[in-house]
Amino acid sequence: MTKLPDSVVGDAHTSSFHWDVLEDLVDIGNRMAGQEGERRGAERVKAAFEEVGLRNVALEEFEIDGWWRGNAVLETARSHAETYDADYQVIGLPGTPSGTVEAELVDVGYGRLEDFADADLEGNVAMASSETPADHDRRLHRMEKYASAVDAGAVGFVFRNHVEGCLPATGEIGYDNRPGPIPAVGVSREVGRRLLRHAEDGELTVELGVDARNEPTDSVNVVGEVGPDTDEVVLVTSHVDAHDIAEGANDNGAGTALVCEIARLLKRVEDDLETRVRFVPFGSEEIGLQGASHAAATLDLENVKCVINLDGAGNSRTLRVNANEFDAVATLFEEVADEYDVPLETDDTISPHGDQWAFVQEGVPASMTSSSSDSSGRGWGHTHADTLDKLDVRDLRELSVLVASAAFTAAEADREFPQRSREETKALLDEGYVQELKIGGRWPYDETGDE
Repeated sequence: MTKLPDSVVGDAHTSSFHWDVLEDLVDIGNRMAGQEGERRGAERVKAAFEEVGLRNVALEEFEIDGWWRGNAVLETARSHAETYDADYQVIGLPGTPSGTVEAELVDVGYGRLEDFADADLEGNVAMASSETPADHDRRLHRMEKYASAVDAGAVGFVFRNHVEGCLPATGEIGYDNRPGPIPAVGVSREVGRRLLRHAEDGELTVELGVDARNEPTDSVNVVGEVGPDTDEVVLVTSHVDAHDIAEGANDNGAGTALVCEIARLLKRVEDDLETRVRFVPFGSEEIGLQGASHAAATLDLENVKCVINLDGAGNSRTLRVNANEFDAVATLFEEVADEYDVPLETDDTISPHGDQWAFVQEGVPASMTSSSSDSSGRGWGHTHADTLDKLDVRDLRELSVLVASAAFTAAEADREFPQRSREETKALLDEGYVQELKIGGRWPYDETGDE
């Protein structure tokens, strides 16, 4: 017996509402934060919220540090003189400054802290793989590798994708320290392997050039609510924006489409909800979590019961949850998985990546909710290949039931999610993330220890 009525569960398993929203989002094309497509995506979500009957539906604008892509080029010299400038070979990373540097290319492998410690990067260009070794205890993020390169004195950064298919990976490197201090590009696996092979012959000098525009613009969050008008609130979130090089189908069109479907399902049981549920597809996740940060700064966080953030969900029907070491959040999803007798994959490393971080850093219980994947790292995400054809409506149907059930259960009046202090969260962060946050200008904690 599930908590959601059988009629609602059955409805979810035949619905195409989320798929219709998803098709419209990917058809927009470029949904880069602060640009026209992001606004069009937000308007489509607002229309979906109004269609299902949410109340207080609105768009909330805020100013961001925007970024516009220009050309990128990587040239090598001497016996291996080559020019890489096609968008299937090399692309600029959001937040990079414009500029050109010429120096020796030094590969640091996976980009672990020990890899940087062993390399001579002063005045050189650092190159790191997008891959995380299988025996590492947490995912190594692009931002951490960039920050480590900066800290080691590198003058440029090359991020080589480990996924084949002539797919250079994009992704933010500037965050709150925009533009970043050194030029940065992503290259395909194929170009990266060629550079590695040529570097084996001796020193490999590269000239890295990036053209980009960094300037203020406006982004937007979408909001809508269902349930009783309580002070306490459960947040169900995602992000509307996507990188400009692809449709952003999985990252994060699917997550936002699921939020629209979950809103539709919970509207059907509105009279049974015991706590207000607020749906917030954020803007500007991909270039600094700026929409989530805006929301966190404008809400009374003491009244935020928990946050269920959907990002990267939809590439399979197996739910994956990172509860950020909030036991009550982990228990919530374990109960839901047991209720429906389905598998659940979990990760409990506190991560400063994803919109949930804006709340986690303040001690608010929040999860990164996605679905499992056989690929290492992002897979097709952040590349030209993040397209609709790789998703299946049957996966979205399964996930919508599970996450709607989690939100419905979280809204129970007697369901508690203890918050923790900022100091407690600070103490739980991994050393690599601490370095990344500090170098990237994102460290949110007072060094005096007075939180």
